[in-house]
Amino acid sequence: MKMIRVASRVAALWLFAGSVTAALAAQPRPQWQQEWDKTVEAAKKEGSLSLYLLQAEGELGAVAQQFQKTYPEINVVQTPGRGNTLAPRIMAERRAGKYMVDAYMAGATTAYEVFYKAKILNSVRAALILPEVLDESKWWQGQHHYIDAENQYIFAYLGSVSEYVSYHAKSVEAGEIRSYWDFLNPKWKGKILSRDPKISGSQRIALRGYYHTPELGAEFIRRLYSEMDVTLTQEIRQATDWLAHGKFAICFFCSDILKIKAQGLPVDEFRTAQWKESRMITAGNMGSIALPSQPPHPNAARVFANWLLSREGQTALQRATNTPNNSEESLRNDVAKETVRSDLRRVEGKPYLFVDKPEYIDMTPIYDIVEKALGQRKK
Repeated sequence: MKMIRVASRVAALWLFAGSVTAALAAQPRPQWQQEWDKTVEAAKKEGSLSLYLLQAEGELGAVAQQFQKTYPEINVVQTPGRGNTLAPRIMAERRAGKYMVDAYMAGATTAYEVFYKAKILNSVRAALILPEVLDESKWWQGQHHYIDAENQYIFAYLGSVSEYVSYHAKSVEAGEIRSYWDFLNPKWKGKILSRDPKISGSQRIALRGYYHTPELGAEFIRRLYSEMDVTLTQEIRQATDWLAHGKFAICFFCSDILKIKAQGLPVDEFRTAQWKESRMITAGNMGSIALPSQPPHPNAARVFANWLLSREGQTALQRATNTPNNSEESLRNDVAKETVRSDLRRVEGKPYLFVDKPEYIDMTPIYDIVEKALGQRKK
């Protein structure tokens, strides 16, 4: 009888456990989970993702490859380039009735100046599903950062401290420059090179920073381009080459400085951490995502946007974009920072000017200052 009672109790426990399991299984999944599963399945059926992305130091292509490993059923087709080549191509395709792009992953300025102003973007905010992405407390300053005033079309996921001015090490002594205003010393007149502010590139980002930094403002930009006989160039490689060979002592917005320094050439970047002026952070030329309208694979675009902005995606991004010659920092607070160059990491509690805020993005007043300054120089 005792054995029978034990067996009965065991059977009752099994029946109870089974009923609990069945009850749990019968409970509906959270709404977001249902929507996410449906979107992923639809993306797998689409089978492809057309990604237009920046081609530069800090390999965004590796991020796309990691996404494909996570979702092997979605074939990622990459179209690499720079903003000044990708934007005209995308607009030309659309004029021809060809809608080729699912997601654009590059600098914020081109996305704003071209795609946003042309009103051809879908809402990134509306595409977000995953709770960990929607949770704004996980992001810097406890909020998502969009470039547009509507806070929905161009999502900035990087907020990197960047150095924009470099020098020929045999022409400038270490510590000689301690403030941006030191560049206006007559000693440097005719010895400064600058990439043309009108072309796509980091110069537009930096100039926004100068313009909106209280210690600099319009006056610094005006005096730099009117008083210092600055030479403008649209050739990125030529600018770096001229600086490396000492044709100019200082270069605003030259590229690949750390790379050619590692090759033994006498160049370096100014370290602005101890300068008098506030430091700026930016999404840079690879730190934002936009979703052009009428995408060929809308569900794949949505899955990619959510993955990219997740902790997994941002971790993959930070690993790929941080190299010996490049430093980028995610705006997510829960992404480890060990790959970010120590002297360029954001410091908690320290104020930074985020130059890609909607109220700062308009280049029109800055272009006006530069044009007038150059005109004064000609006189």
